[in-house]
Amino acid sequence: MSTLHDMTVAALAASLRAREVSAVEVAKHFMARASEQASLGAYLDTNEGITLAQAKAADARIAAGDTAALLGVPIAHKDIFVTKDFASTAGSKMLDNYRSPFDATVVEKLAQAGCVTLGKLNCDEFAMGSANENSAFKPVRNPWDTSRIPGGSSGGSAAAVAARSAPAATGTDTGGSIRQPASFCGITGIKPTYGRASRYGMIAFASSLDQAGVMARTSEDCAMLLSAMCGPDPDRDSTSLDVPAQDFTKSLNESIEGLRIGVPKEFFGEGLSADVRAAIEAALKQYEQLGAKLVDITLPRTQLSIPVYYIIAPAEASSNLSRFDGVKFGHRAKNYSDLTDMYEKTRAEGFGDEVKRRIMIGAYVLSHGYYDAYYLQAQKIRRMIADDFQNAFKQCDVIAGPVAPTVAWKLGEHGSDPLADYLADIFTLPGSLAGLPGMSIPCGFGEAGMPVGMQLLGNYCAEAKLLNAAHKFQQATDWHERSPAMAGGKA
Repeated sequence: MSTLHDMTVAALAASLRAREVSAVEVAKHFMARASEQASLGAYLDTNEGITLAQAKAADARIAAGDTAALLGVPIAHKDIFVTKDFASTAGSKMLDNYRSPFDATVVEKLAQAGCVTLGKLNCDEFAMGSANENSAFKPVRNPWDTSRIPGGSSGGSAAAVAARSAPAATGTDTGGSIRQPASFCGITGIKPTYGRASRYGMIAFASSLDQAGVMARTSEDCAMLLSAMCGPDPDRDSTSLDVPAQDFTKSLNESIEGLRIGVPKEFFGEGLSADVRAAIEAALKQYEQLGAKLVDITLPRTQLSIPVYYIIAPAEASSNLSRFDGVKFGHRAKNYSDLTDMYEKTRAEGFGDEVKRRIMIGAYVLSHGYYDAYYLQAQKIRRMIADDFQNAFKQCDVIAGPVAPTVAWKLGEHGSDPLADYLADIFTLPGSLAGLPGMSIPCGFGEAGMPVGMQLLGNYCAEAKLLNAAHKFQQATDWHERSPAMAGGKA
């Protein structure tokens, strides 16, 4: 049997069902690895007693004959999902040591499926960032090169999976926060269609964009986890789609002969680095060898996605984050003279610079005299971006291209220039604004031996098609099997 941390979710699940290893043994192994790799900054909270109790319960279910697909498999959760048994901070001092009275639906569903929680993972504060340097507690480092960022905001999730201190992790994607860190860390990550996974218990950043997803080593792993996570939750999430839960693993071995892959010209223009371009073009050639057909398409409003997103998302954030005022829960300033002073000092102390920046932008674009000029216009263009995708899908089945213009950059490189982080989201934002499913799969290496991911986008509720296309690519290549030296592998 392979070393436990080298096994995929699918392999671990099969080994657990065959009782070749116990859930307790697996949990202890991954907890030890997380402790050894503490310098990465991936984990914010762990609880050995809770994790082992869940593992023992999984072993009892297995002994009783339960054959649930994920029973006993460890997983760690991005600290944007609230949990009863672990702190829920959203990477912010505003919620330092906050304990939720309930579990998020995604956490609850995976627990029901038998997953064992390893802990909570670091993230940019309130999921605002592209580098995971905005966490109030500590930055996360990329396991491939600890002087570089892992991507954000789900950087802790990506780093943990890449470093093999968790076989899988949940993440959230508002403007690319699953796909971009998955690309930068050389793992597989998927954001489903907006509304397919419940947002209940997910600490809100931008409500019309936030979507839960998952990160793991392979497309097969993601299919298994997504099958357990997704499903309608109308009583608790008003944005939940009335689409039944689906077993995404059933379509993983369908032929992709004749699959039409759209290649947007806007994704391959000026600004795309040569190393990333080379890796993506090689991956597209691999798809052609597998029988797929490349189709040139256009997404003409791609460039507008950055200004549109950075109007809509801050506007929604300024509204969502108004609840953090020191009255009901979370941080409260110690010294204040009256209620208004308490509000001001609490928010000044509790929020970091990036969160304050987005709140101010959001409040501005929603203010009297500017709503029509900024927010309303952004929403109109958002609809046009969604229409561009629908026009493109008349010509193709899936869309492929780069996830980000470059590989992961150095920690602190964009510290004085937040716009540089914003511009790195150019290829992920359009799909998020349209609410489409998207994923990143490892497809090569670029500058300094850093991973490069290829983005696949599908039409609404086409997760099965995306996962199958990714699975076929991974059956023909070994990029997803590569691991950083600190994880015991080599590129």
